[in-house]
Amino acid sequence: MAAAAEGVPESHREEPVRDDAAVETAEEAKEPAEADISELCRDMFSKMATYLTGELTATSEDYKLLENMNKLTSLKYLEMKDIAVNISRNLKDLNQKYAGLQPYLDQINVIEEQVAALEQAAYKLDAYSKKLEAKYKKLEKR
Repeated sequence: MAAAAEGVPESHREEPVRDDAAVETAEEAKEPAEADISELCRDMFSKMATYLTGELTATSEDYKLLENMNKLTSLKYLEMKDIAVNISRNLKDLNQKYAGLQPYLDQINVIEEQVAALEQAAYKLDAYSKKLEAKYKKLEKR
């Protein structure tokens, strides 16, 4: 700023303006009156009690919610246990019925094998009879 002010006459140069109103002055801290302190303490304890009551209520509600969730989960697990018991019982019944049917299933398998063998014998007999017929026709032509 000094270089810019060199060409300006000294009477026109701007000097920083001092504003004493903008400067804060330190004052001695005064303690509030005794009645004000008591009222402020009561107010603080009242608000702290309200805050703590709210926190404890929220915590209590959280625990009640967890308790209800645990009860519902327990009921669901009991339902699932009942379903599993019923499935197990039905599976045992089915296994017993299957065991009762097993001799008949074995007989069906044996019959199926016999039918397959009989079918092969029928094909062989058919082929043999066609050969005989062909030979007979051949002999008949002579």
